[in-house]
Amino acid sequence: MASWGAVEKTYHLCRRRRWVRPRSLVADPKQLEKKKKDAMVEGWEYAPIFGMKFHASERKMDMVRRRRFHRKMVAESPKASAVFSMGGEGDDDDGKNEMSAPRLFLTYKHTHKYQLRVYLYQARDLIASDSDSFSDPFAYVTFLSRSQKSEVIKHTLCPSWDQTLIYDEIEIQGDPMALQANPPDICIEAYDFDTFGSNEFLGRTLCKPIVKLDSSDTRVARLAWHNLYRGSEQAGELLASFELFLMSENMDLPFMPPMRGNLYQVPSGIRPVMQRTAVELLCWGVRNMKKFQLAGVTSPSIEFEIGGKIIESKVIKNTRKNPNFDQPLLFVEVDLPKEELYTPPINIKVRDHRAFGRKPIVGTSCIKDLSTFRCDPIADAAAAEGDAPENPDELQTAGTNGQADGQGQRTDGGSTGSAPGDGDASHVVMIPEDEKDGAGAKVKKDKKKKKDDKEGEGDEKTKKKDILEEEIDWWSKYYASCGELEKAGDYLERGYDKLVIYPGELEKQEDYDEFGDFCNTFELSRGKQKEDEESSGVGEFKGLFRLYPLPGDLKAALPPKVFQHLPPSIPVECVVRIYIIKGIDLQPQDPSGFSDPFLKIKLGRKRINDDDNYIPNTLNPVFGKMFEIKTFLPVHKDLLVSVWDHDLLSSDDIIGETHIDLENRFLTKYRATCGLQETYNTTGPNQWRDSQTPREVLEEYCKKNSIPGPFYFGTNKLTMDSKMFNLADFEAEKIHNEHEGPEDQRLALYTLRTLPMVKEHLETRPLYSPLLPGIEQGKLQMFVDIFPLTMGPPGPPIDVMPRQPKKYVLRVVIWNTKDVILDETSITGERMSDIYLKGWLPGQDEKQETDVHYRSLNGEGNFNWRMVFPFEYIPPEKVMVIKKKEHFWSIDTTETHMPPVLMLQIWDNDAFSPDDWLGTLELNLQHMPSPAKKSRQCTLKMLPDAEGSGDRDMISLFEQKRVNGWWPCMSEETGERELTGKIEMEIELVTEQESEERPAAVARDDPNANPTLEPPNRPETSFNWFMSPWKTLKFIIWNNYKWYIIGGLLLLLLIAFIALLLYSVPGEITTKIFGN
Repeated sequence: MASWGAVEKTYHLCRRRRWVRPRSLVADPKQLEKKKKDAMVEGWEYAPIFGMKFHASERKMDMVRRRRFHRKMVAESPKASAVFSMGGEGDDDDGKNEMSAPRLFLTYKHTHKYQLRVYLYQARDLIASDSDSFSDPFAYVTFLSRSQKSEVIKHTLCPSWDQTLIYDEIEIQGDPMALQANPPDICIEAYDFDTFGSNEFLGRTLCKPIVKLDSSDTRVARLAWHNLYRGSEQAGELLASFELFLMSENMDLPFMPPMRGNLYQVPSGIRPVMQRTAVELLCWGVRNMKKFQLAGVTSPSIEFEIGGKIIESKVIKNTRKNPNFDQPLLFVEVDLPKEELYTPPINIKVRDHRAFGRKPIVGTSCIKDLSTFRCDPIADAAAAEGDAPENPDELQTAGTNGQADGQGQRTDGGSTGSAPGDGDASHVVMIPEDEKDGAGAKVKKDKKKKKDDKEGEGDEKTKKKDILEEEIDWWSKYYASCGELEKAGDYLERGYDKLVIYPGELEKQEDYDEFGDFCNTFELSRGKQKEDEESSGVGEFKGLFRLYPLPGDLKAALPPKVFQHLPPSIPVECVVRIYIIKGIDLQPQDPSGFSDPFLKIKLGRKRINDDDNYIPNTLNPVFGKMFEIKTFLPVHKDLLVSVWDHDLLSSDDIIGETHIDLENRFLTKYRATCGLQETYNTTGPNQWRDSQTPREVLEEYCKKNSIPGPFYFGTNKLTMDSKMFNLADFEAEKIHNEHEGPEDQRLALYTLRTLPMVKEHLETRPLYSPLLPGIEQGKLQMFVDIFPLTMGPPGPPIDVMPRQPKKYVLRVVIWNTKDVILDETSITGERMSDIYLKGWLPGQDEKQETDVHYRSLNGEGNFNWRMVFPFEYIPPEKVMVIKKKEHFWSIDTTETHMPPVLMLQIWDNDAFSPDDWLGTLELNLQHMPSPAKKSRQCTLKMLPDAEGSGDRDMISLFEQKRVNGWWPCMSEETGERELTGKIEMEIELVTEQESEERPAAVARDDPNANPTLEPPNRPETSFNWFMSPWKTLKFIIWNNYKWYIIGGLLLLLLIAFIALLLYSVPGEITTKIFGN
């Protein structure tokens, strides 16, 4: 007969019914225990033959049997081994006569039975193991040799089992007191149920039960959270508790828990106490949703699940146009535990509504901690009513007897005012101050007098400093705020504003709490989470939750809603200004140890690449850039600012980037759109740049927060929230200037600065590279202004461009030198020096030299020589800018800042050996000693760091423009300062334009003007002996040895005369004697 098959074929002639019945082995613990005890009774052991292993149960192949006896083995010595071996008498080295060891049983004196109850309530934040971003979790609970399985909960990461597992008649040997002190572990393993294939492991935890040995034990097994781990990583949390009861005559077991179908529930004494709770959901919108199944997420809706209830939001029509929900407020009543520890999480599911009715889940999130969202609206409302004035009408009419007519106009000169577009704003009242009050007039007069005195003092200080107003800029405010006062000039003495410099990101400051007061950002995830992969977000949900208890009576009135006065959810067109100030300690990207940083800005589809303006060879670049972009919030809310390294041949390298959420700054109650300045100025370096005036901002703040006020009394007093603000109190010690705005605007601004609002600031944001996540690559100082166009046009932008150096020309005319030490000795033994001077500005390679005054016998030198040094200078910072290449192969120049110092040195010229240095004069052009009019008044005490020079007048060449006189040169070769010469010169500082109008060349070259230099009138003794031999004979040999020369010549003549006499006398004598 052929075999039967499950598939029908054409040649089959017959069929039969096939029944499929699943079979499962149900093991009764009691039967297993009985079988185990029966196996321990004495009887027979069976085996196929005697040489094989014996076993307790008889099988078909067994041919022999032997008697089995149970004997208790007691060790004769405590040192005896626990396991013994058996061997025969014929043991030798070649082999062993092995015998099967007898079966061993471990017996106990006392055995106790226990009952274990496992209360599984819920779990949260489990690992997603299915492709739909969820799991089908269940739990295996194992205790000793017993295990049970919990119910399977479909499609969730936060299952709520509410199940009790009971393990009955568990035999545990040993002392119950020892067991109570150290109970065995309970192993709980969570799995994901799969219809096909094996179940997937989710996590494991080990717990210990509470052991109760007596009915008088009143301890309660409170539910607690236990961490689940998969390997070394946390895989969720489990809320459960465990009780182990001793089953004895003295122990009465508690009643069985209530049942739900075939399952036991967690009993009421252990399960959390529930209460009626209101949950308000601000479902604001979704952001940055990634594609799902190659299609964009354009029409999402959100499901919220809490406490077993599900509420769904409306559908967004098109996220590309508006990613916010039209109806963002949702409300649901749910029974939640009173204790925060047991509160279930809020599960968020984002569904995308697609064609043909498909609604796939494109993102999920789980919010575990709900304590931050709890509130009490009744208590908050009572507190607000307690702070409000008892009689607002009397407060509004204080200080005036006039009445308001029906049109809102006051008959006594008062007025009502409101911000444009605020609608009915009758709560803003202008009440004129009583001018007839004599005491008030006196106080006003005294304040005016003090103000005049302070203005007079300020004028004196301004006259002393005499710094032009054009040198005061935004960088003066920056340096004054960060403590570098030497670069700020007299900015603070003028009474100007400062700004707050935060060492970190603005949103991470303690007072602002990530700007999450309006709505928080929750990251959405999707898909199956793998062990070796990090969870990557697929989008963001913007929203907020508020939980508060409701009265138990269903007919009682509900408390007022928490979410009120919401801004419109439609996109708002804004002007965003990004101010990038400077980079700090950037990571080098070039082999030279530097970088060539430049900026890239990205906001939505708009990108700005500032590659052409890269800053070469620096790790602390001063960008000073402002970028203005128009955008729609919240359609494009993520601002990305990145710093890159410019490369000539290869692709540019990213140094780091920072992300800013503009939407949070726009929606926060701290008003992070534009920082509040210290004072309200209509002109000057601190001109008001916000699109709203301080009065409009204050009125809008009071309206949004339901605060009574502001009520103005004249222009220098106002009342808000039952508090009085006086302009004189804020400006008691203020230095006034001509740029100030109206008094009422200044008072409104001072009042705003007492509120928790963002002040004018500069934030320092860390930079992170996507190639090295988590490792800081430097910092970036910047700030962002956001101006909604619905509030009006923004104010003028701030000029943060780096200070540009001005071009100057330093002209130094060396007239004479005096008292220069004589460093050499001539061949005639005279002390002399061949004097010349070197001059240069530090940082510049060019050094200029005068001609040589040869053979100075008294230390005097005449030159009439001009040195010309062009340089670039930043007046507010008092530094000179040096731009030069580091190496000859460098492409870009490196910019360094140095103080403006003029270096002059006196040297002695040598023809056949190195020149000798005689002395140095170092003059800081910004802080130099005034020259002496006469050479005898020129001493070392003139130098600023010399002893006794405290009363010496110091001048600035940038103010004096031209100085003329004597300055000392000194040397410290001997260890002490020594005067080595005096220089008479004229120093003149002119701008580049002035130098073109009044030209002057180096030395005495053409054009020789301003002033015209004549050749020096040097003595005849000043010459080069090698180049002038006749002058050498005249002034060196003749002047010193003329008498020796004359005496020598006379001596030679005398000798010649004597020689001629001796030569001619004999002949003459002979002629005389003998005649012709």
